[in-house]
Amino acid sequence: MQTSENINEAFKELIFKSMQESVRKITVLPASGSSRKYFRITTETINLIGTYNSNIEENEAFFEFSRHFFRCGLPVPEIIAINDEKDLYVQSDFGDDTLFNYVERCQKNGNFDDQTIELYKKSLDFLVDFQINGHKCLDYSKAFPTPEFDRTSIMDDLNYFKYCFLKLNEEISYNETRLNNDFQVLTDNISKAPADFFMYRDFQSRNIMIKNREPHFIDYQGGRKGPLQYDVVSLLYQVKARIPAEIRKELLNHYLKTLESKSEGSISSNGFLKFYPSFKLLRLLQVLGAYGFRGLIQKKLHFMQSIPFAIRELQNLIGEGPLPLELPELKSVITQMEKLLPKFEPVDSETLTVSVNSFSYKNGGVPADFSGNGGGFVFDCRALPNPGRYPEFKNSTGEDDDVKEFMDSYQDTHFFMQNTQMLVFQSIDNYLERGFKNLQINFGCTGGQHRSVFFAQKTAEMIHANYPMVKVIVNHIIQHKNHIYEPK
Repeated sequence: MQTSENINEAFKELIFKSMQESVRKITVLPASGSSRKYFRITTETINLIGTYNSNIEENEAFFEFSRHFFRCGLPVPEIIAINDEKDLYVQSDFGDDTLFNYVERCQKNGNFDDQTIELYKKSLDFLVDFQINGHKCLDYSKAFPTPEFDRTSIMDDLNYFKYCFLKLNEEISYNETRLNNDFQVLTDNISKAPADFFMYRDFQSRNIMIKNREPHFIDYQGGRKGPLQYDVVSLLYQVKARIPAEIRKELLNHYLKTLESKSEGSISSNGFLKFYPSFKLLRLLQVLGAYGFRGLIQKKLHFMQSIPFAIRELQNLIGEGPLPLELPELKSVITQMEKLLPKFEPVDSETLTVSVNSFSYKNGGVPADFSGNGGGFVFDCRALPNPGRYPEFKNSTGEDDDVKEFMDSYQDTHFFMQNTQMLVFQSIDNYLERGFKNLQINFGCTGGQHRSVFFAQKTAEMIHANYPMVKVIVNHIIQHKNHIYEPK
């Protein structure tokens, strides 16, 4: 069952069989960070949410948790129907409004209003209910992918950051052995936190639906038995929410009062706060790992555009004072992330900005477009004479005179330059006329050292000379070098 037509027919059959209602309309909902596919289904009397997910274990975790939380009186979706294969199911619909929608309106207006702060407080009250009451009698054998947040889970989060973000950004230098030692120190500390609670795992404002001015909760299928701090950090340090520090403090204090009250004093604020800084660090690193995987590897724009927010949040954590533990190599890594911001931040310019990149097909491939514009050009330089074949050019790049002379000595170089220039200049003329703001041009070769660097640099200089009103950013990715030609 892969095609949309098959999925739609299966939903119609399932709903008629379970509810004796006919489906009037099925609308595909925007994709999330997961591989699950969501649909809004309209029958003659009600709106429902349909989900298709081929991961049966994950579905069974959602079914078990939903039924349990629903019995506990928590505002979660009611599971209405499940097909025999358990890869397709229907649940109640909480609408489209999320807590993050409120946050975006606050950001637009320049302040967090009382209504949004109150919704955060209500959400934190429910979080305590999930953590304490929802934990009781919950069957964790159905949890996916693991029943508890143990040392392995912690190291998985840290390695997610290392392999899906850090290793994809060679601008950051580090000693892997020392970094792994720091990971062990952080894991040792976090493992000591009391962990006999339900851990939601992805408790953030996009997963909190607002219906009738009250919060409702989705996407807890990754939950497991674990500590309290992780979910609080997930909500208050959601990087794109950018909650001001004083409001974070107010919300944390509200949570701690609720926690002490609902635990009848068995959980103290001091006990919670002892481990809280370590969880802030862990969660932010895990988030960068997720952004690296979804953005840099899977090329999903929303996640790529979120990377600068996570970097700044980590740097703010460093700026607040010393890290919670002695983590010298990890601190060095975080401090160096400043140099990544020009690479990932979208360019906001009054005029056209042209980004010219040299890259390696063997190491990293075609660069992502962080402007959100898409399109542009990718020129393959591998059919041209290759200085990399000669020992005398081993330590040179396409910016060095010896490589330039080599490239200029071939007629093919000039034909290639004329053809690419014609295409690029045609687009710049059109983009200026139509008021477009971003154009990306990429030159690739095998190693990203000689030919691609030569053509990217020459092209950037030609654009700057012929279009002085345009901002030109040239980025030699493998060489870790960039230059900006500001408009005149």
